[in-house]
Amino acid sequence: MSERLQKVLAKTGLGSRRSCETYIRAGRVTVNGHVATLGMKADPAVDEIRVDGKLIETPEELVYIALYKPTGVLSSNRSQGRKPTVFELVDISQRTFIIGRLDLNSEGLMILTNDGVLTHRLMHPRYEHEKEYRVLLDRRPDKDQLSILSKGVLLPEGVKSMPARIWREDSPANIPWVRIVLRQGRKRQIREMMRTQKLNVRRLIRIRIGPIKLGNLQPGMWRCLSDSEQKKLQNLSAENRNLKRRSNKSRR
Repeated sequence: MSERLQKVLAKTGLGSRRSCETYIRAGRVTVNGHVATLGMKADPAVDEIRVDGKLIETPEELVYIALYKPTGVLSSNRSQGRKPTVFELVDISQRTFIIGRLDLNSEGLMILTNDGVLTHRLMHPRYEHEKEYRVLLDRRPDKDQLSILSKGVLLPEGVKSMPARIWREDSPANIPWVRIVLRQGRKRQIREMMRTQKLNVRRLIRIRIGPIKLGNLQPGMWRCLSDSEQKKLQNLSAENRNLKRRSNKSRR
């Protein structure tokens, strides 16, 4: 089925529709050997579409996967130092993108999908999706420390963390688990936040991304998202699109 070319390109994960329009305007896209123009339609099932001379690959079937990334596994499609990657844990043929990367020593929920449009909308920093974590610390934080962390602290790169929700779990004092909900995703953010209060992270598990929960998954296990979970993600993506439109109108 023919669709506007920028929509076809966005589905491959190349970027947002607007950024794909930039590729077309720059003459970097060809359809059946001819330079594409804005407004053109194409059907990836029958048309040869190339960007910078490279043939694009559009997904035949959209997949949405929840994965429990274990520690010691890379959030990457390239191995480094012979360490395994998350893509080696999932036995599917489709090429997928990661929603919600985790560093090597962190674990928990990641979403893998070949839906390029959804990936862009859920990963863009401006939308500030909630992500929830269980964090095991080296000691129990007091109320003052929790209050400071919830209001935001200065991170090493000189940026202040956004306000967060953080509370102690109902656990023995010698097993100091806390929960933290962030709308921000800077590199090693939780570990750096805790260091400002002289707290060290012993274990970090992400248990939720937006409406999707880790549930009963164990390290290394994965499952396909249910129809209702997919719908929740699509609804979240639609909210993002409406938010962006309102933001653009307010700047005019």
